[in-house]
Amino acid sequence: MATFDTPTLILGGHDGALVSQVASTLNRHGLITGATGTGKTVTLQVLAEGLSTLGVPVFTADVKGDLSGVANPGKSQAKVDERIEVLDLKDFQFDRSPVALWDLFGASGVPVRMTVSEMGPLLWSRLLGLNDTQTGVLYAVFKIADDDGLLLLDLPDLRSMLLWVGEHAAELKLKYGNLSPTSVAAIQRALLVLEEQGADKVFGEPALAIKDLMQTAADGRGVINILDATTLITTAPNLYACFLFWLLSELFEELPERGDQPKPLFVLFFDEAHLLFKEAPKALIDKIEQVVRLIRSKGVGVFFVTQSPLDIPDAILAQMGLKIQHALRAFTPKDQKTVKLVAESFRANPKLDTAAVITELQTGEALVSTLDIKGQPTPVERTLIRPPQGQIGPITEERRRELIEASPLRDRYQKTIDRESAYEKLTVRAGTKQAQTAPADDSTGPYESESPSISRSRSTTGGGYQRQGVGEAVIKSVARSVASQIGSQLGRQVVRGILGSLFGGRR
Repeated sequence: MATFDTPTLILGGHDGALVSQVASTLNRHGLITGATGTGKTVTLQVLAEGLSTLGVPVFTADVKGDLSGVANPGKSQAKVDERIEVLDLKDFQFDRSPVALWDLFGASGVPVRMTVSEMGPLLWSRLLGLNDTQTGVLYAVFKIADDDGLLLLDLPDLRSMLLWVGEHAAELKLKYGNLSPTSVAAIQRALLVLEEQGADKVFGEPALAIKDLMQTAADGRGVINILDATTLITTAPNLYACFLFWLLSELFEELPERGDQPKPLFVLFFDEAHLLFKEAPKALIDKIEQVVRLIRSKGVGVFFVTQSPLDIPDAILAQMGLKIQHALRAFTPKDQKTVKLVAESFRANPKLDTAAVITELQTGEALVSTLDIKGQPTPVERTLIRPPQGQIGPITEERRRELIEASPLRDRYQKTIDRESAYEKLTVRAGTKQAQTAPADDSTGPYESESPSISRSRSTTGGGYQRQGVGEAVIKSVARSVASQIGSQLGRQVVRGILGSLFGGRR
């Protein structure tokens, strides 16, 4: 139970007393768990609104579309009014929060982009579902790009780099090891699938600047950044997971140490957190554990939202400070074992049979253990979660369009930037090589005969690229990868983001 002489986030109450978390410990991370339909999303909304009120910017993925309601004030209704009265929230008022809407595909929010290099080979191997041999080849491709000064910014850059490596595998073998054409082709096929999922819109420039997520409104409230993941979570769950890993690591790389502060600098909510760790290689989980442990010293709190605490690796779970457990079902022996393990993870309260209460909780109720001002966990309490100030449920499409068009960041990220990178340099080299080897009476110029193995369809608007039907150019490139001839060493160092340094490369 927190005192109120320091900034505090009110979560709810029990037996006439309020349950709250001291703001200075909110960078000690947290966990929101419970079965489907037990109130996790509303609890997430309550936390996001509370942090915003404290002046803390928030990032959260919206996997069902419900969280966008924070952009509108809530309305009086019987259950909400009853909860306000029971908790005796005298100062409660419905209000909307400052919101920024984002979307990796650019359809339901301001576009979000990363560069290929920023992701690094370890995350790319997770994203593409590569085996160990293929992952080794991908690491080599990134190293060769570094050594040859080739910028990997978008998918055409990565495809063209893979082709060059495949075509020069024999001469590269002594320096970089065996670079199997079969593995290169497998990576190309995986890229084709990823592109058909819409990832060609995600990789490129301008890449998202972390500072644009850490804004406050004119009234001092933190902006709630909402990533529309309603389509992403079903069509490309690996891309969703890898984006969140990238975001976490970028924050860790860019932010300075802060020491003890009265409140966090920034808080992340990772909904459907089980997707982050599902089938993830141990090397990746180890890196995430490291970042989660260290990033709190930079003022960043991380909250995982999932159905069961067992979805989170033990080493990461052990770092969670605030724990909010909604109801779990116990219909099978396995379910009962899970309930028992979850109950044992809380600091015991002699007044509660925690294991029994977990299965009895009603919607909007939760077992809550907070951290006190010294950072020590409090005994678990059966808690009524307070109602959110914003609308429960999604906003209309008209309201969404209005928010996107009013965003000061829209113009900054709306149009892609296409600067010279691996694709352009390798294409020029290919044209030069063909010109040098062509017969004297060949009427085809060096730039009219661009290598069919490296083709990029350019959009006539926005400076971006158009996806080609069923990956036309990629299919050609895989089929002709042995025949094409593309130049040799180029001389500029690749600028790599944090996932290049933490997850397998360098900046």
